[in-house]
Amino acid sequence: MPECRLLLVDDHAMIREGLCALLADVPELTVAGEAEDGQQAIALCRALQPDLVLMDLNMPLLDGVSALSLIARRWPAILIIALTSTVSEHNAALALEAGAVGYVLKRSRREDLLQAIAQVRLGKIYIDSGLDAAQVMALRGGGQAAGISLTGRERQVLKLVAEGARNRDVAEILCIGLKTVETHRLNLMRKLDAHNAADMTQWAYRLGLLEGDQ
Repeated sequence: MPECRLLLVDDHAMIREGLCALLADVPELTVAGEAEDGQQAIALCRALQPDLVLMDLNMPLLDGVSALSLIARRWPAILIIALTSTVSEHNAALALEAGAVGYVLKRSRREDLLQAIAQVRLGKIYIDSGLDAAQVMALRGGGQAAGISLTGRERQVLKLVAEGARNRDVAEILCIGLKTVETHRLNLMRKLDAHNAADMTQWAYRLGLLEGDQ
């Protein structure tokens, strides 16, 4: 395979150093840069134009799902693999719906990560063997859980609201208008029969958006 330039995104320096060490002896893989949060990841994607991004999902300033969604929209040629500790089919479906092409658990072996990189470079989707791939694909695109059907954007808004973000914060993070956020929030409250932020937070947990997010 031709050379593949990687961007590593994780808020823990030891994780990034470990990934660099794991990938150091793979001839076709080159670490082009490192980012410690979603905002840095977007800036480095603009500056470096990497071929592939390994993205943690739980980071400060801008979470991984929101960051990978923005990257996937702005630079569709960049491949993104979510690399996370979260064992959740719901979170995997959300990541894929947002634009990731792979979901790898941090507890997996080096060989699994290399296989994931190889498969997504061939145009395939990779789901870690520690997850129920059929369930992930069933959830993908519909955002269905507990009888509720949400769009990918609605799930992003719900997660941010549950994490305490105000409407203006959500608008800035997702690069959408304030009126659009307000519309999404009203639609969420109607779909979920939620009357306040506390109700929405409970739904975020039930839908797996906040479950063990690391």
